[in-house]
Amino acid sequence: MGEIIDKTKGKIKQAVGDLTGNKELKQKGENDELKGKLEGAVEDVKHAVKGAVKDAKHAIKEVTK
Repeated sequence: MGEIIDKTKGKIKQAVGDLTGNKELKQKGENDELKGKLEGAVEDVKHAVKGAVKDAKHAIKEVTK
């Protein structure tokens, strides 16, 4: 959920930075958006690892029957 907030916050800061000509605010927005994307990628990896572990446990159970 945090990744969605950071991406949205970043896009808003970028838009305000563009409108006001504030390059620093625009850069902060780009950083926030990137942080959100990174958080999302980390969550995706965590889910993939959990799924792989679950599949491996299931496969081991099947083999040892």
